[in-house]
Amino acid sequence: MQRGAIVDPGYGRVMKAARLLWPTLPLLACVALCVPAWALADPQLRPPQLIAGYAGPSHAELEHSGAVIGRIEVDNQDVFDLSDPRENRALFRLSNRLHVVTRPEVILQRVLFRSGDRYSHRVIEESERILRAERFLFDAEVVPLRYADGVVDLLITTRDVWSLNPGISIGRSGGKSTNGFEIEEQNLLGHGVGLSVSYKSGIDRDVRELRYIDRQLLATRWQALASYANNSDGHEWQAALERPFYSLDARWTGGARFALLDRIDPLYRLGEVDYRFRERARYVEAFGGRSRGLQAGRVNRWLWGVTLDHREFDPLPAALATDPLPEDRDLAYPWFGWEMVEDRFDKKRNHDQIERTEDVFVGTYLQARLGYSSTGLGADRNALIYQFAMNRGFEIGQRGTLTHSASLNGRWEHGGNADLLLTSTTRYYFEQTDRWLFFASANLAYGDALDLDHQLMLGGDNGLRGYPLNYQAGNKSARFTVEQRYFSKWYPFRLFHVGGAVFFDAGRTWGRDVLDTPNLGVLKDIGFGLRLGNSRSGHGSVIHVDVAFPLDGGSDIDKVQFLVETRREW
Repeated sequence: MQRGAIVDPGYGRVMKAARLLWPTLPLLACVALCVPAWALADPQLRPPQLIAGYAGPSHAELEHSGAVIGRIEVDNQDVFDLSDPRENRALFRLSNRLHVVTRPEVILQRVLFRSGDRYSHRVIEESERILRAERFLFDAEVVPLRYADGVVDLLITTRDVWSLNPGISIGRSGGKSTNGFEIEEQNLLGHGVGLSVSYKSGIDRDVRELRYIDRQLLATRWQALASYANNSDGHEWQAALERPFYSLDARWTGGARFALLDRIDPLYRLGEVDYRFRERARYVEAFGGRSRGLQAGRVNRWLWGVTLDHREFDPLPAALATDPLPEDRDLAYPWFGWEMVEDRFDKKRNHDQIERTEDVFVGTYLQARLGYSSTGLGADRNALIYQFAMNRGFEIGQRGTLTHSASLNGRWEHGGNADLLLTSTTRYYFEQTDRWLFFASANLAYGDALDLDHQLMLGGDNGLRGYPLNYQAGNKSARFTVEQRYFSKWYPFRLFHVGGAVFFDAGRTWGRDVLDTPNLGVLKDIGFGLRLGNSRSGHGSVIHVDVAFPLDGGSDIDKVQFLVETRREW
């Protein structure tokens, strides 16, 4: 058993690239050196050697026999595996000593099984997905360890990442640059609590933020979030306390959310700010929900709540009387909702991450919500407020995966639509080999009577990488992307997984927007990029470095766009 293993006898929990983490310091010092041979080894997380000795029944046999879970052992591994000579190095040993390993009870509080429960492979797999969703864990695996007399012992293996992230961030997208500084701890003293202090000089404003999040408050299923941002143009408060549907079989949810903001918002025309106005908003929501749990492979959930959404818009002192200004909105409405989730997931690798286990949803998800805002409740209008969403995944043969999502949001007031937005996204993955993947996506959006503060934009920050950000506007848009992705075995200094891509983007907007932005028709670009999957950082992100060449557009845009950004996925 490796360091940190314990036994539970019956316990039943655009861009932040070039982040300067403690474990990544050797990379900066060695960029001019040849990568040693040990850096090219297969980087996958390996199960512990104890598993090789298990010769008990299969998952199906354990369930059929009615096996009961006995001892639950937790092997919570550190950031670097010092039993591997390639990682048993001075700086990595120092990193492990400075890092506080996730406490075993934090792992046990998150899984869905306890000693004495009937063995269920479905529950085991869902528990793995819950653990893998935590940003302070690189991967998670739950396997049978030993079996005797109808009792099966289980081993939970997790691998920590470096959760203290002091560093700077720089980014460039759509011809605009951002930079910032942040000190973030995603796993405070190994308790799974996140705390961060950050500064970011962004496109629209400078942000100084303090943020706290605890996804298992006081060792319960309740979650708490609080943040305060002191911005260059105002401030923003957020707070939430809720108990989510934390698993497919969870029976109830409840909570409340609050947000307060004061800021200056821009309207864009051909990639440049054309007009600004001040927005003041107050948002309060309380909600609850019930479910009968997982039945016949799917979950039905009924939701209800009440929402207060107040927004005021004011012109700036230099504004002209003819400048556009959004209409104030004061909505107060009870609502009812329903959602359905199928229990269908598939494990993938080298799709949207590099050398990480990805839990891909290949079932059906449906969600609907209807509310009615009334002047009798203090609103400034009577309006039917609706939200619909769906997500569907398909496995196409042994190598293909297709996902489709769509949403419809808006209001019906004064006999017509208001702020209606219909979106559709289709993504296709084809695994040519375990290292080569073809990707294609199509995105459509249709707006009708959009509120003036909701511009529908297309540009370098949302899919057209060869163009300035917010370059085109309208009330409808379409975008298509194809990429050839390559996932190498190169693992320099045991810190970054390396990949690359060549891509083609095409898209356009049409219809009139509030600023009458000139429409340039279909815009296209081509390009190539480098991908760095940071396997040791709690951000679990992919650093993108792209070079894009616009094939259309006006003469005022650069002929080459250089983009650097960090995303949660490829």
